[in-house]
Amino acid sequence: MSEQHKKVEKNPNLPSNIVMSGIRPTGMVHLGNYFGAIRNYVRMQDEFECYFMIADLHSLTTHPDTKTLKDNVRRVLAENIACGLDPEKATFYCQSHIYETGELYLYLNMLAYKGELEKTVTFKDKARQHPENVNAGLLTYPVLQTADIIMHRASHVPVGKDQEQHLEMARNFVVRFNHRYGEIFPEPHAFNYNEQLIKVPGLDGSGKMSKSENNMSTLYFADDDDTIRKKVMKAKTDSGPTEKNAVMPDYIENIFMLMKLVCSEDVIKKYETDFNECTIRYGDLKKQLAEDMISFMAPIRQKTDDILANDAYLVEVMKKGAQKANESAAKTMKLVREAMGLNYF
Repeated sequence: MSEQHKKVEKNPNLPSNIVMSGIRPTGMVHLGNYFGAIRNYVRMQDEFECYFMIADLHSLTTHPDTKTLKDNVRRVLAENIACGLDPEKATFYCQSHIYETGELYLYLNMLAYKGELEKTVTFKDKARQHPENVNAGLLTYPVLQTADIIMHRASHVPVGKDQEQHLEMARNFVVRFNHRYGEIFPEPHAFNYNEQLIKVPGLDGSGKMSKSENNMSTLYFADDDDTIRKKVMKAKTDSGPTEKNAVMPDYIENIFMLMKLVCSEDVIKKYETDFNECTIRYGDLKKQLAEDMISFMAPIRQKTDDILANDAYLVEVMKKGAQKANESAAKTMKLVREAMGLNYF
């Protein structure tokens, strides 16, 4: 454990058991989201004080048209609950419902510098992808992300490698604030139970399942049974090995990795043996994988549909989450204003 993390845990005035993570409502939940993040969230909610946020404001940096935002937020809520997140255990809320976030975002912007923001990989990537929409919100995305994290004085942030630079920047902003105004915030660090996050491979044999990549290579929980079968059957394979105990090509390893997520051990062992003996029939393997995927994904899809049909329940979840998150935010901002000397009466 690094010295900075020891410092956070030893300071009796700073919490060290709070988890915070954000979920962008810009696409449907897929298999990669579940095994790469949500499954860990479900475990965390039983062991930590957790804040899971629907990042609707963040989505505006790249999706300024809000016509579908309401439906997207509801679907993300429903799918995550169907996957196991419990609004009674964790605080599950929408970013836009916490008005104090804008205030903290403003203060942190005074501690962020144009040069460092322009160097972030995600900003440069998004600016290349959307040259017509290089907005200030996109540039200061890491600052808003920091405000989201430290609003609840979280020290544990479950993130993947693509967010490590933003988390490093968040620590920098926290160090600057604490140095200037006093130790109010713990320094946030990545947390995933010291386990390597699972990257679920795409069905096309390259990359990982993603909301922004080829839809046919990604399995969404909203996909119906026939769509799952169609996608799995199109997964990249070949004519099979020509020598016993041959090394598996990457795209065949990917299929076996998918099998390990949903198939029984005896099924996996059978097809591994068939591969090693040069008797494997990829058509049969993919049919088996498709049916096991359906068995795993269909109940979550059905639960999601049931939740989406109960709008009153979703409204209740959002209201309760907003109330709990706002109580936390109010406490934090009271400390911030006092530390900054902004309490004039």
